[in-house]
Amino acid sequence: MNLPSGPLSKSYPGAVALVVFSLIPYLALTAAVFPLLGLISKSTGLTTQTLEVTVALSTGAYAVGTVLAVQFAVHLRARRMLVFYEALFVVASVLAAWAPDGGVFIAAFIVQGLCTSLMLIAAVPPLITRWPAKKMPVTGLIMNLCIFGAVALGPTLGAAQLGGTSWRPLFWGVAGVSVLALLFSLLTFEDDPAQDLEAPWDLLAVALAVIGCAAAFFGAGRLQATMSAGPVSLVPLIAGFAMIVLLVVVEYRMRNPLMPVRAAATTLPVMGIFIALTASASAFGIMELLLESLKTSSTPTETALYFLPEFFAAVLVAGLFGALFRTRFTPVLALVGLATIVVSAALLLTTLPRTGPVTAAAAGLLGLGVAASVSPALFLAGFSMRAPQLQRVFAMIELMRGVTAFLVAPILIFLASVLGASASTGIDSSLWICLAIAAVGFLGGLTLHLTGRRGLHVPDIDRWQESDEPAWASPPLFDRWRASRRDRRVAEGAPEREKEVA
Repeated sequence: MNLPSGPLSKSYPGAVALVVFSLIPYLALTAAVFPLLGLISKSTGLTTQTLEVTVALSTGAYAVGTVLAVQFAVHLRARRMLVFYEALFVVASVLAAWAPDGGVFIAAFIVQGLCTSLMLIAAVPPLITRWPAKKMPVTGLIMNLCIFGAVALGPTLGAAQLGGTSWRPLFWGVAGVSVLALLFSLLTFEDDPAQDLEAPWDLLAVALAVIGCAAAFFGAGRLQATMSAGPVSLVPLIAGFAMIVLLVVVEYRMRNPLMPVRAAATTLPVMGIFIALTASASAFGIMELLLESLKTSSTPTETALYFLPEFFAAVLVAGLFGALFRTRFTPVLALVGLATIVVSAALLLTTLPRTGPVTAAAAGLLGLGVAASVSPALFLAGFSMRAPQLQRVFAMIELMRGVTAFLVAPILIFLASVLGASASTGIDSSLWICLAIAAVGFLGGLTLHLTGRRGLHVPDIDRWQESDEPAWASPPLFDRWRASRRDRRVAEGAPEREKEVA
């Protein structure tokens, strides 16, 4: 029995509002919470070490939710599940803000991370596939603002809140926005059927994702919290990461996988995924290293002001991405974004631990770089696949991106504490690692594009929506090199064949 549709089920602004209110709260918190750990510790009785592990587990839950959301969408009605996710997020947000003790806060904050990725995978693909292609530039702009504008604003919100006496107003604000998200999930409701009731449950993928992410993020969080590379940190970190890699291998080899790893193994999807992963890892690492450095050199108000250009730059790039969305320049924008992250890291290496206008400029370049690289790279990968696969493609990329973005940063903070003779030299060493990751991403992405034997071309989004064809035709990996080898083999074998003919 189908349930009636909501009054805004045919409203594009309503669908946009649903995505905005669903994604912004937690994604802003992921960056805002670190300056507030001391205040949260005092009122909940948790140690800062326990809170750092809690934050890691929450981001791990975000990564896990991408896999669960796709698995549920195959067998269950997606929009009913979305309403459930939104309601659960409201409950978790209220409990996190109220949190009379540490146990409630830990459970609520982890559930917030889980629900956010569940909502992302359930709400975002319909916004892209159900509306006319002319809406796509606005959709790209909104997605960029939701994912990267929110994260860029996080440090400013957290540092500004630190200037007060309580962390709870920020969390109550998140709870208020979560109520709006629940409201719009009801107003835009459409009772869509499940994707494929006869499909098997991919329990192996779910088990590898849940156990692997839980172990890896616990190990990374404990590594950052204790600043000690003991077996309690390293064993779960390494084992969990190995399970996530195994998950990708298993999905690649399956005939009917939950995530289309094999189908994505062509030039443009691999290029987009590689850029998104390296940009996320380097940018999130730089952001946390800068926050770590500013703890001892700046007041909360100064820290908030230093990070404000990051948000404005992200907003600016979101508008630029919207303007370039239907042009051939999306791959160029993604590569320029990675190059900008390299420049941001280089500027911080020249100025830290000193602070000043250069610090604000570096933060602005960081926001510009991550917004210009990750979101265009995600759409590059998504539009190179078939439209019916979009939800699974997004889940696959967000799982990988969540692992790289949120797993690498704690490791870099740990390395900053053990590399060099002082805290500042350790931060410099970790910044060099971030710079190297971004540089490898730029060179790797450029190499993939140049060896794909396909120049810049305009995506056919109308065809992508209306047929079973991708918007971008993606050549095989390293097709230019393969073609050159084939041509050489043909040329070398030509005289022999001529003799045989004679």
